[in-house]
Amino acid sequence: MTWGEDLAGWWVEEIEADPVYRDTIVPMIRTLVGEIPGQHWLDLGCGQGRIMQELAGLGARPVGCDVSPALARLARRQGPVVLGRLPDLGWLRDASIDGAVAVLVLEHVDDAERFFAESARVVRPGGTLALVANHPIFTAPGSVPIVDVTDGEVLWRWGPYLEVGSSQEPAGGRSLTFHHRPLGELLTIAAGRLWRLERLTEVGLGRIGEEELPGEQGQIPRLLGARWVRE
Repeated sequence: MTWGEDLAGWWVEEIEADPVYRDTIVPMIRTLVGEIPGQHWLDLGCGQGRIMQELAGLGARPVGCDVSPALARLARRQGPVVLGRLPDLGWLRDASIDGAVAVLVLEHVDDAERFFAESARVVRPGGTLALVANHPIFTAPGSVPIVDVTDGEVLWRWGPYLEVGSSQEPAGGRSLTFHHRPLGELLTIAAGRLWRLERLTEVGLGRIGEEELPGEQGQIPRLLGARWVRE
């Protein structure tokens, strides 16, 4: 069984149960994508097709790709889906789509340079790449929130933020690899692959488990949203 097959059931349950995905991530993608009626869009790492559904609701014609046969079967309810492992997009012609989205995917791709290069190859000039990812502050190995038990204040242990690295994190009884790149590294890689940054959004942590974080405690970056235009 593939990595995606092993974790497919866990991923579906996570998305269904996570209010952050519904209330924060989906609206972020809608804002980053914008008006796209009649356009052809590619969902990179489409999972069960949740974002494909949003793209269709915005009037686009979505196509997905995912490594998991189980998730791909679910996503096909929203449109065509190709089985494949990112960042390989060799099955698509140059400049053949209007835009691409990647939601909680880039941090699991081991070759970020090829990810941006391949997405730039298949998206037409003037097209869009919209991305939502775990913020690099969150993906640095060993970076975690620390709660002061005396007053409940939340602090952040950064870990080796400025270094490129990876960590294994628990998921569905197994583990997932999270690749960490500092924000400057990501933006530089994208710029070198003909992606012009148009919008950058950062969203705070908001909560730890079921506990809401008030005021400044919710200012720790949790999600990163970006919109690039293909030059």
